[in-house]
Amino acid sequence: MSKPIGKPDRIVVALGGNALGNTPAEQIERVNNAAHALLGLIEQGNEIIITHGNGPQVGMIQNAFAAAHEAIGTPEMDLPECGAMSQGYIGYHLQQGIGREMHKRYKRWHVATVVTQIEVDPEDPSFQSPTKPIGPFYTEGQAREIMAAEPDKVFVDDSGRGWRRVVASPDPKKIVEAPSILNLLDNEFIVIACGGGGIPVVRDYDNKGCYKGVAAVIDKDAGGELLAEDCDADVLFLLTAVEHVAVNFGTPEQRDLTDLTADEAEKLADEGQFGKGSMEPKVRAAIKFARSRKGRTCIIGALDKAAETMSGLSGTRIHG
Repeated sequence: MSKPIGKPDRIVVALGGNALGNTPAEQIERVNNAAHALLGLIEQGNEIIITHGNGPQVGMIQNAFAAAHEAIGTPEMDLPECGAMSQGYIGYHLQQGIGREMHKRYKRWHVATVVTQIEVDPEDPSFQSPTKPIGPFYTEGQAREIMAAEPDKVFVDDSGRGWRRVVASPDPKKIVEAPSILNLLDNEFIVIACGGGGIPVVRDYDNKGCYKGVAAVIDKDAGGELLAEDCDADVLFLLTAVEHVAVNFGTPEQRDLTDLTADEAEKLADEGQFGKGSMEPKVRAAIKFARSRKGRTCIIGALDKAAETMSGLSGTRIHG
């Protein structure tokens, strides 16, 4: 299969967790829609690596275990394990969706999901000031009772809706399974990795420096950017629920952006033009990737318009 002139060799495609829907049924439908565009990229001669968010999915898993614990005493499941479960079942849906699309096209490429750990610094400042809410809501009394029994857990009032556990969001430092991911790519696999930003782990020097999971959340866009750098990708696609990055979003003065330099994007981000918990992390990841090597580009666009985005008819391009 020849590679068209000017086309990149290696692309990381990041699917937003919310863009995959809030239920398994919605997720299957949206994965099937995305698979068509993903296979189109490969047919153009590119290698692709897929990563994805997991916010709604890991929340669903956590809430299910919390409800089962309350109702019938099922053992509680902590965040690293819930993250691993979400990576597995989202990867399974992606493998099946891509497999169905390959079957339609009479292709016999291989797809593999890598349950991915990402090393973080145990001294990361975020561990001292956790802010990322996870899991179900509790009353103040329930939350204080849990904190008294388990002092390592922190709960805060969440906008008057109830009390929720908060965890750190440390910067990703190293993809533990990077050699496995690269080996699969070298053997012509479509690889799904770093789901939900990856499972945060630290070195356990009480156990010969082996890795152990920590209750934290790595920003999925930062994890996807690290994956793109480590895989030596040319393009990072961040596919989400909106077609473009915009300034004055949600107002009559909204203006969609189609092409930005990293410096222009950074200026707008520093001005507070992008949502702190939504678009800004994507733009910051795009800036970092665009600056990491000459010629790299990040494209942000809508999952339901993936084909148009990938062909340059939609989306926002950020480059060096």
